[in-house]
Amino acid sequence: MLAKLKNNPIVRWALIIISSLTGFFLLFFASIYFGLFGKIPTESELSSLQQNKATQVLASNGELIGKFYVYDRQPIDFDQLPSHLIEALIATEDARFYEHDGIDNRSLGRVFFKSILLQDDSAGGGSTITLQLAKNIYGRKDYGILGIVINKMQEAVIAKRLENVYSKNELIQLYFNTVPFSDNTYGIESASMKFFDKHTVDLKLEEAAVLVGMLKASHYYNPRIFPERSRLRRDVVLMQMAKYDYLSMTQAEETKMLPLILDYRSYSHDKGIAPYFREQVRKDVSGILDTLKNKDGEKYNIYRDGLIVHTTLNYQMQQLAEEALREHMSQLQNDHEQSYGNYGPWEKNKKVLMDAVKRSSRYQKLSKEGLSEEQILKKMEQKHSTELFTYDGMETKNVSSIDSIAHYLKFLNSGLLAVSPKDGAVQAWVGGVDFRFFKYDHVSQSKRQVGSTFKPFVYTAALENGMDPCTYFSVREVTYDKGWTPSNSSSEGDDSNMNYNLKTALSKSMNTIAVKVLMETGIPNVIRQARDLGIESELPAVPSIALGTASLNLEEMTGAYSAYANDGYATKPFYISRIEDAEGNILATFKPKVSKRKAFSEDTRKIMVNMMQATVDEGTASRLRYSYGLKNDIAGKTGTTQDNKDGWFVGITPELVCVTWVGSDDHRIGFRNTGIGQGANSALPIFAKLMQKMNASSSFNTITNARFQPLSSELANLMECPPEERDNFFERLFSGKNKDRKESSDDKNQEKGKKKKGFFKKLFGKKDDN
Repeated sequence: MLAKLKNNPIVRWALIIISSLTGFFLLFFASIYFGLFGKIPTESELSSLQQNKATQVLASNGELIGKFYVYDRQPIDFDQLPSHLIEALIATEDARFYEHDGIDNRSLGRVFFKSILLQDDSAGGGSTITLQLAKNIYGRKDYGILGIVINKMQEAVIAKRLENVYSKNELIQLYFNTVPFSDNTYGIESASMKFFDKHTVDLKLEEAAVLVGMLKASHYYNPRIFPERSRLRRDVVLMQMAKYDYLSMTQAEETKMLPLILDYRSYSHDKGIAPYFREQVRKDVSGILDTLKNKDGEKYNIYRDGLIVHTTLNYQMQQLAEEALREHMSQLQNDHEQSYGNYGPWEKNKKVLMDAVKRSSRYQKLSKEGLSEEQILKKMEQKHSTELFTYDGMETKNVSSIDSIAHYLKFLNSGLLAVSPKDGAVQAWVGGVDFRFFKYDHVSQSKRQVGSTFKPFVYTAALENGMDPCTYFSVREVTYDKGWTPSNSSSEGDDSNMNYNLKTALSKSMNTIAVKVLMETGIPNVIRQARDLGIESELPAVPSIALGTASLNLEEMTGAYSAYANDGYATKPFYISRIEDAEGNILATFKPKVSKRKAFSEDTRKIMVNMMQATVDEGTASRLRYSYGLKNDIAGKTGTTQDNKDGWFVGITPELVCVTWVGSDDHRIGFRNTGIGQGANSALPIFAKLMQKMNASSSFNTITNARFQPLSSELANLMECPPEERDNFFERLFSGKNKDRKESSDDKNQEKGKKKKGFFKKLFGKKDDN
């Protein structure tokens, strides 16, 4: 019989074909196995898998602020995987996981007969968790028409080797650390943090089912985009768990009744908490890593090596600061636009608009392509559907590129920096109103004229150089070199016969007196005082420096003002405390940058704090009390620059120094009037709202309940004098003649401050104020 079959030409040819196909298959498999289509990793190589890991940036309490990554991945250990998560995966993806050696032959047979021969879609897939792991780690390459076959065979070889190298639990750990989820997220820890804002170990059953359900098709079942699809897929996972006895049917049905609730947190570079701060950290860490090498002698990579960057940022305060800034800026923006009406410089001032157009990336790109200005503008005038930023959300309009530039040109911007005065540790950092649309960081990159917030440095220098706090200065205007005549912005300076002591003059921010204090103290002494406070930027040696014509940034201002709450020692804001590798080994540590010597005496410090408290209690910052109801111990200073281009406020408490700035990115666009643009209205409310929010939270009690030390009786007596006094008859008689005289900055006859025991007081027997 066998002989007949062998002699049968049909059988013979069938055997030849089968043998040939088998031989071809074996040769084909061998070519794949031995690397003809690409090297397959050995067991030795698989035993030391290296995956790109996201670098994490942590707040002071360990809260995750953001990440730097190519692939958003945070590996975790097996014991951090809750049992219901593992069970959901096995029940849904590979029910026989603990029974096969990487390839489930029974499942493959079922797929072949039911899916291919019987066309039954209910057969499921033959891929195992180990096969999927192989694909997750090494991906797939394009081999043309045979690509799927070659990739599958390569994965089968890798799966077998993985099973030889790792235990089942280790394979589960590897799988969860490499599997891709929606929104460019890799690994269960990153997915858990992104979609539920919690660590994997804390996932509830229904949350774990959502994430496992996403694995079938990560975009299609993305719970952020398609919540209903995701919920239905979650329910399928729960029923699979019941099918394989990981849950009772009652548990599954009860869990299915729960709503799908996300707590989504984006860790993209442009979104999420503290984006300006994260960008600054990225720049700094990248520079630091250039000086460090790993155990292999290679430089660390911020995007691949899974580093951990610990910062000083207070997560909760950062949230409140961002809320406070956005709330105020939304209203201020509305007031700003209404004040200009239809005559905003972003539209009516063609030079301002065209300068912005020519600075735009689109104009620059078209110019590099060789187009003329006329051709470029013609292209940029073409309208198209565009999403535009507004405080009420994104708005889609049909506008041209020039319209879009004008839209963004009208926006005010802002910056906020809050530090601990004792060491300069940054607590909150807000570099602008929205990082997605305004990348320029107004904390670290921007330098603006500081206005009257420079005046405390002048008064500090005056006290340090022996001026009595009860020295009186007249408010009358004086003309200095080059015909410059400073004036006061309020009605307080209308009476030229009025004289104020230092405390009153500072609290009311009298410009004429600030310059006189500067001139009597000496410009070099004031500049030296500013240097002692850590100011490194250029300071013009001119009388107008008293009114803040110098351009400084928020970091300099915050560090300088820290001295008033830090026993006279200035600080330099710092925000990175240490950097660790993926295993937690410390690579670098950083200490606070506190000045080694005092910028001024303790008596000067206490007097200045008292004078700036008066600014808050009864001076230019008094709306902190009457408008915002703040009862905290606060010292402060407002600042407004010429033509209302910049608004500043410095808030000082014993445990926090906060500086805020508001203005337009284009220096030529100022506020329409002082009522809107003055620092008390433009910048102060951001600090006020932040303090209100902090007062409402007991977690900030150490800051909000802190109190300044009262003045000693000796210092209190030194400052015990009427806040103001009018010139007597003879003073009015003789000073009136010189009221408008011109003086040079070094005129030996320039108007001097009147001490509290002045000549006319003695002449007429006026009692000493002490």
